[in-house]
Amino acid sequence: MFDFDMLGLAPALNDALKQAKFTQPTPIQNQAIPLALNGHDILGLAQTGTGKTLAFGLPLIDHLLAQPGKPDPKTAKALILAPTRELVNQIADSLRGLTKKTKLRVATVVGGQSINKQIMFLSRGTDILVATPGRLIDLMDRGAVNLGSVRHLVLDEADQMLDMGFIHALRRIAPELGTPRQTMLFSATMPKQMEELSRAYLTNPQRVQVSPPGKAADKITQSIHFVSKPEKPAKLRQILSADTDALTLVFSRTKHGAEKLMKGLVADGFNAASIHGNKSQGQRDRAIKAFRAGEINVLVATDVAARGIDIPGVAYVINYDLPEVPDNYVHRIGRTARAGREGEAIAFCAAEEVDLLRQIQKLMKIEIPVASGEMPEFIETKKPARRQANRPRRSQRPNANAGAPKPANKRRRPRRKPAA
Repeated sequence: MFDFDMLGLAPALNDALKQAKFTQPTPIQNQAIPLALNGHDILGLAQTGTGKTLAFGLPLIDHLLAQPGKPDPKTAKALILAPTRELVNQIADSLRGLTKKTKLRVATVVGGQSINKQIMFLSRGTDILVATPGRLIDLMDRGAVNLGSVRHLVLDEADQMLDMGFIHALRRIAPELGTPRQTMLFSATMPKQMEELSRAYLTNPQRVQVSPPGKAADKITQSIHFVSKPEKPAKLRQILSADTDALTLVFSRTKHGAEKLMKGLVADGFNAASIHGNKSQGQRDRAIKAFRAGEINVLVATDVAARGIDIPGVAYVINYDLPEVPDNYVHRIGRTARAGREGEAIAFCAAEEVDLLRQIQKLMKIEIPVASGEMPEFIETKKPARRQANRPRRSQRPNANAGAPKPANKRRRPRRKPAA
């Protein structure tokens, strides 16, 4: 382990780190930063909350400080892609804290905000562009940005981008980037498609991994409550009432469920807000800002909306609904115990969710301690029947009336001859 000041970073970066009270790097930073400073492509695997932003941000900024000259209009020197608007804003805020005493410019482009303002800002050029893929393609189509000068590409939370279908957007963006370039890909999990992605866009990457995929942070205390679906609201209120001042993040599976749950909590006197896909970007930003400031202490969220939450003070993560994708459980509980702190992850499990719990425990290779209740029998939820792939076409199916006598042909009327 080494200190940040032993890396040989630019003086402005060392000053910014000291001002932010960063002294020692986290394990992922400890491994990735020296390799990235030497120009290697990086394939980084680490769960959320381990300091991945600085792992790619510090070497990226150091490289840019060594490249004199302003960016040309409508261009960028570095591009960072992230799956959600919240994560884009979080990354940009972290980088601006490191570059505030330099001449480097950091710009963000996300959906849900004025595209005209983004076009105006990009017209002057920027050093670092942090973007969601969809809005970036909109700007490319309008001729508002030229990516030919990009020599540094970062894909953050790449597994989530794959889950959200951004692979097609990436295939559109990548050919527009400059070459040669350094590419850094960071992910919490390593599905098969991620291996294919790394082979397509990284050149002889150095792989850094601080914990096996599917493993939660060591300082997270986990527990499970077996409750029926109708009993969940009362159990949630019981837990929230036990520590009313703590910052608590509650996960719901659906947008409508998150909104309904939040309104019920507010009606019962809890200081709560919600973020999900049906909220505008302004509403989501205000809710996260209020949560970070402690103005509200309960935030109800869906998986996609909460991916960019980086708030060190979150004490509890409550899985009101278990996620249908086991990896998302690891992402959810990673919202607590951030930056070396301790945290608690609590999950509710109804009878119809028992199979989801088994998948989560299989992924994490642990058995989550039971806090209350007993595991019920699994109730399989009915799914709409799908047409079998090998089912014969209608024309090829056996006729139920086969063998029955055919009806007699109706007598046709003779055609009239046209009048002479």
